[in-house]
Amino acid sequence: MSRLSFAPCSVTDEFALRLSLASTDPTGGHWVAGWRTHANLLSFLEAHHDGEEELVFPLLAARAPDSRALIEQMTNQHAEVVALMGAVRDSLGSWELEGDSRTSHFAHSLRAPDDVLSPHLDQEETEVVPLATEYLTVQEWGALPGHALGRFTGDKVWLIMGLIRENFTPQQRDAMLENMPPPARQMWEAVGESSFNDLIAKVRQS
Repeated sequence: MSRLSFAPCSVTDEFALRLSLASTDPTGGHWVAGWRTHANLLSFLEAHHDGEEELVFPLLAARAPDSRALIEQMTNQHAEVVALMGAVRDSLGSWELEGDSRTSHFAHSLRAPDDVLSPHLDQEETEVVPLATEYLTVQEWGALPGHALGRFTGDKVWLIMGLIRENFTPQQRDAMLENMPPPARQMWEAVGESSFNDLIAKVRQS
């Protein structure tokens, strides 16, 4: 089997945008666009965690038995984040029904997952990614993006594609395009890439 000869891309970068939006002024129009982006990123985060639990963690537990306690800890942290994301969705529903009176509460609920998510992502980067580098094949690690996109339920799939592609080498980006279904590639080339670049530019200037 061909093992990874490079460190897999960090998942932390995929959510840097979400963390930036969490500090956006909740009274401004940019924040309204921001929570919609949050919803897509939370959906992708859920799909990303599902992929780790289905595709990555079982292989690491089988091939690196000493990592089982770490894998259990990561899985438990996923459950914490899922519960907090449920609270975000409930708060979003209240805000949509009751309007401005619930804005502050909704903004607070968006920030709450970071208390668990930020250290979790840091730990994944420092402890899980090195294990994946050692014990997973290129093909096994490469199955994660497609799995996540298949489970993604948001309305901005171009956002997720862009965040994935940001962590790829030029060669990996080309291979991704070559293996996309024609409608997906056409969407990315026609509107997806420009929409992603515009949104990223606005957020990173805020």
